[in-house]
Amino acid sequence: MSNVSFAYPWVLLGLLLVPLMVVWYVLRYRKQEAALQHSDLAVFDGVARGMRARLRWVPYALLVVAVGAMVVALARPQSRLSRQEMKVEGIDIVLAMDVSGSMLAEDFKPNRLEAAKRVAAEFIDGRKSDRMGLVVFAGQAFTQVPLTVDHRVLLQQLGALKSGVVRDGTALGDGLATAVNRIKDSDTKSKVIILLTDGVNNQGSVDPLTAAEIATQYGIRLYTIGVGSLGKAPYPFKDQFGRVHYQNIDVEIDEELMQEMASLTGDGRYFRATNKKALQEIFAQIDEMEKSRIDVTQYAQTKDEQERWLWIALVACLLAVAGKLWFKW
Repeated sequence: MSNVSFAYPWVLLGLLLVPLMVVWYVLRYRKQEAALQHSDLAVFDGVARGMRARLRWVPYALLVVAVGAMVVALARPQSRLSRQEMKVEGIDIVLAMDVSGSMLAEDFKPNRLEAAKRVAAEFIDGRKSDRMGLVVFAGQAFTQVPLTVDHRVLLQQLGALKSGVVRDGTALGDGLATAVNRIKDSDTKSKVIILLTDGVNNQGSVDPLTAAEIATQYGIRLYTIGVGSLGKAPYPFKDQFGRVHYQNIDVEIDEELMQEMASLTGDGRYFRATNKKALQEIFAQIDEMEKSRIDVTQYAQTKDEQERWLWIALVACLLAVAGKLWFKW
């Protein structure tokens, strides 16, 4: 009955007549007295009750059923048939991450690279319907994971990232150009690159602004994130005996270049993260701005069901009349 409703539900109050009719019949039956009085009932011992005596309540019961069915019919029951169609239009996102040596600075805990990996993993977990890819860069750039909906593989590869896998340096242009190459042929309406770095462009064969202009030509939106505290940051150095020593190094991020790269792509933006919490908030902002489109179409159809109840009432009423006539006959 979960898909059944009533056009006039207040009419169902008429069902209170059903228990009243039952009570009235029981009280009336108890008050009935036999037409003949006998001082001794022994004469009737062993005499079985006749069929009519055992079934004399049936016509009245059928009348009660007829009244109940008629009340339900007058309330106009309706069945509701509904279905829902959902169309999800995801977004293609490539994360371009800096893995240069400076990402080991410990102004983020445990260091910039590990903090960025953890926050990025949380971001990926929340984008269930999107294809995502991973590009890493330092002095060179390469694709770690092409666009995929298999986020499990993506998270595994992200977790395995380490600094030192490519020549050190910061090739912003090459990192962005590689990401553009991975997403440019996507047929989705929304294509996004998130580029995260802590340095200044000092390597590579592609100018960062040229790479940003190419992204614009393919309708790609770019979000750039500068990672690093203000001023100086502790950086671990190893001496000739393998012992770790810390030295404060200057935090240098070319924010002007990062802002210009993002603005060239229209709705792109530059963000600065000075700690892990700020980085989480930045990814949360991007997540909110880049919502997948979900189209939901609902179909509903109602069908009157009172006809079957009218038939029940009619048949029960006819049987009740027939039963009453049979008992009199």
